Amino acid sequence: MKRSLLLCCGMSVVLFALSQSKRPRELGIGIGVLPTGTYNAITDVAGVKVGHATLIKGDSVRTGVTAILPFDGNIFQHKVPAGVFVGNGFGKLAGTTQLTELGNLESPVILTNTLSVATAMNAVIDHTLQQAGNEKVFSVNAVVGETNDSYLNDIRGRHVQKSDVLKAIQEAAGGPVAEGAVGAGTGTVCFQFKGGIGTASRKLPVSMGGYTVGVLVQTNFGGVLQINGVPVGEELNKYYLSDQLNKKEDGSCMIVVATDAPLDSRNLSRLAKRAFMGLAKTGGIAHNGSGDYVIAFSTDPLLRIDHNASGKIQTVNLLTNDAISPLFMAAIEATEEAIINSLFAATTTRGIGNHVAEALPVEKVMDILKKYNRIR
Repeated sequence: MKRSLLLCCGMSVVLFALSQSKRPRELGIGIGVLPTGTYNAITDVAGVKVGHATLIKGDSVRTGVTAILPFDGNIFQHKVPAGVFVGNGFGKLAGTTQLTELGNLESPVILTNTLSVATAMNAVIDHTLQQAGNEKVFSVNAVVGETNDSYLNDIRGRHVQKSDVLKAIQEAAGGPVAEGAVGAGTGTVCFQFKGGIGTASRKLPVSMGGYTVGVLVQTNFGGVLQINGVPVGEELNKYYLSDQLNKKEDGSCMIVVATDAPLDSRNLSRLAKRAFMGLAKTGGIAHNGSGDYVIAFSTDPLLRIDHNASGKIQTVNLLTNDAISPLFMAAIEATEEAIINSLFAATTTRGIGNHVAEALPVEKVMDILKKYNRIR
């Protein structure tokens, strides 16, 4: 079922559909074999918070900001271990070199559109400098990722303001996470359908440590859509290089992976690599113009790096290499499901130039999955 929202923006009136449809898992689409966390979201990793700022104005502004916080507190003073994997570098992920060099994250992770990266960085710097305890901070490594939403959004207008980024940070919360055409996913397109924000999680059994892996994605890429191993894109005859879509360029996916497992930067980078395999399982091809990045971080409080630590030696307990394969599997499954969740949640959106990104035809997809006996 769907209901409509009439949104008035100045002299413009725009009609949007708000989805009341269930998530794929609620419809019997069980991706993977590992159990999910309570919310099947990145926020199942204790302490992680997510906030959105959604910008919908007139007939051409369809963009926004999504903020992911590792924990509620001063991240600069208590940095968390982190790693990055670059699937395809045609994109902008600010802060990558320092994060990779030092192996830690000292700011919220911000997602937005391509031309708003600088604005988001300035906002993160303001946020950090204004926090109590940071009065003597003179350098901030703001981590900001993007996808290009120019098909639906007036990206050249650079409508995202610092206040939007700060709003997303300040309103970040745990629990269920809004998906689809919200925040940084407001104007994105995925597999020729409306994309957006998606999230999912996996919980390992106690025998494997009981750790949680959560993923959040900003989907704006293409290829040949597969859902739970079924060639849905082919069945719908809507995919990259099909005759009717040869001229459509695709671009970018941001993937953020959180875990409470005690991993250092090296193994977080390895975890990030596996998350990219989840994108591949959905049929993504890392198109030439698609900037595809994964950021992974650990929330284990015993691994935090105090900015003003007096000692020169840090003693920590870490999982061994042999113990992390279940986490690899969790990251792959959660990424795959997060991408599919973004498609199911997104609604048909009309934007700049009267361009339209149609919502995934869920009823047709369900029929296809039933045909292949992939509904549980």
